[in-house]
Order: sequence, then C-alpha cells, then structure tokens
Amino acid sequence: MPQAVAGPEIERLIQLLGRMPGLGPRSARRAALQLIKKRETLLAPLADAMRIAAERIVVCRSCGNVDTSDPCTICRDETRDPTTLVVVEDVSDLWALERSGAVKARYHVLGGVLSALDGVRPEHLTIGRLVERASEPGVKEIILALNATVDGQTTAHYVTESLKPLGLTITRLAHGVPVGGELDYLDEGTLTAAIRSRTAF
Repeated sequence: MPQAVAGPEIERLIQLLGRMPGLGPRSARRAALQLIKKRETLLAPLADAMRIAAERIVVCRSCGNVDTSDPCTICRDETRDPTTLVVVEDVSDLWALERSGAVKARYHVLGGVLSALDGVRPEHLTIGRLVERASEPGVKEIILALNATVDGQTTAHYVTESLKPLGLTITRLAHGVPVGGELDYLDEGTLTAAIRSRTAF
C-alpha cells in the first residue's frame, strides 16, 4: 500500500479521479496536482460545474439520454427525422453517433445489452419502451447501432424478434474494414464480416 503524500482531502480527490475511465493511479495524481496548481481557474469552476450538473442532470423518459431537461434536447429537436429510431446500448454510443453527424434521427438507449453471464435479461433493458415507441404512427425504420460483440448481436436478434410484428424496416450498422484500415492489420472476425457485408462497387 503506497504511503499518503498529502492530507486526506487531497488523497480522496486522487482516489475519486482514479475511478474515472482511462485514469490510473499515476494519471489521477497528475490530474489532481494540475487541479490544485490551478485552483482558481480550474478546480473551483470544475467543482461548481460538477455540483450544478449533479443537481440538474436527469434521464430523458422518452429516449434514455442524459440531459438537464426532460424531454432531452434531441427529443425536442423538431428538425430530426421522426420516421427513424436509432437503437444504442448506452448514452456514450448516442453521443458518439451525434459527434459523427452521420444521422439526424431520434434515438433509443437500451441501457445495456443482454448477457447471460452478467444476469442481464430483457426486463432489465428498455426493450418494452422501444416497442411502444416503434408502434407510434410515422415510425418506419429501426436502425440497430449495437456493438459487434456476442452480447450486442444477441441483443440485436432479440430486439429484431420483438419488433417483427410491427412490420417495420429493421437495419443494422455495417461491419467490416474501417476507413483507412489495412487488411494485414485486421482480425479474422472483421475480415469475415467485411466479406459477408460486401456491396456493389
């Protein structure tokens, strides 16, 4: 167990920062030290922003996005295509798609994927709410933007079966060679998916 080099308040700050994805113990110490050095311009405003966020953040009851309003900014955006619902596993996936600007539709966050090992069953996800939203007048297509993992594909299959009675168009993201990718560096699964999902040139 490493010896503490600062008071308990600073050590707690380091420990909390260390819980963030991508921050190990060393990175957390560096981040804490940077915050302390720039107390007035960085630490105080960050603490204030985090306090306000903790008070105001809500989960959108319609799509599952996180925002400071319910319905969220995306659900209130009238310029979005009301005929298409993009289904994602988590809010981080929704944000990634929004950053890309590739789609201007509405979203539905499942809140995870089905996993027998982790005990995640259909009732733990928002699949029932998805079926309700997909049944609304005007919805024509469901885009399954789920990760290309075993659990992601199992979830995609379950969602497809659940939506089948509605007679909607159900599509999924293409899998295969990334833009700028070299075949020699790709794994066999990616190459197989690329061959199976090949398109006319």
